[in-house]
Amino acid sequence: MPSGKGSKLLRYVEHRLRITLMDSRTITGTFLAFDKHLNLVLSDTEEFRTLRRGSRVNVIEERQEKRNLGLIILRGENVVSIAVEGPPPPSAAGRLAPGGPGIAVGAGRGAMPVAGNGAAPMGLGGAPVAGVGGVGANAMAPPGMGRGMPPMGGPPGMGRGMPPPGAY
Repeated sequence: MPSGKGSKLLRYVEHRLRITLMDSRTITGTFLAFDKHLNLVLSDTEEFRTLRRGSRVNVIEERQEKRNLGLIILRGENVVSIAVEGPPPPSAAGRLAPGGPGIAVGAGRGAMPVAGNGAAPMGLGGAPVAGVGGVGANAMAPPGMGRGMPPMGGPPGMGRGMPPPGAY
């Protein structure tokens, strides 16, 4: 088993982590995922900031401010340290989907609804449906080439690419 940073972090998926950022904020949340840049995905996240009143040398008052953030992505560049705060909560077992290979299911614009009786979806059947598809047959025809008009051209027997009669 490889012993890179990725495999070490995988042990702590679903654990509660305390993360210290470059600007001295502390983030606490449930660790869900990470990527090659060590960006972290956390859920049920809380941010803790220490606010000081007075000068840097002579601190008059110090208080800690807490904010609930929910689901966040932390940029790996800002992370200074990661500490495990606790094991995964017991209710997390049924909450998250298991990892590994799954089933490919179309989603979004490309997915077509499947008709239950084996017929083609609406608009793809044999008969045209009004409003589905491109422009009408006559819309793109050159002038004089609409339905009901005889085709324009020379006498019968003269095909395309042939010289006009009497050219020899």
